[in-house]
Amino acid sequence: MLLDEPRCTVCNKEIKEEDVVLVKMRYPKRKGFTEIKAYLRNEGKFICEACYNKKSY
Repeated sequence: MLLDEPRCTVCNKEIKEEDVVLVKMRYPKRKGFTEIKAYLRNEGKFICEACYNKKSY
């Protein structure tokens, strides 16, 4: 699960490189992190652009 590709939480579509996504997450307490992709996978919920435009989340 750690190395799984990110997926949209609404339609379960795989998020690919260069896709436009909305990431729902809390503002981090820590500062100075460098691995943004890993942080987003662990802390955020991805919503693809199509689902965001439909407002179905």
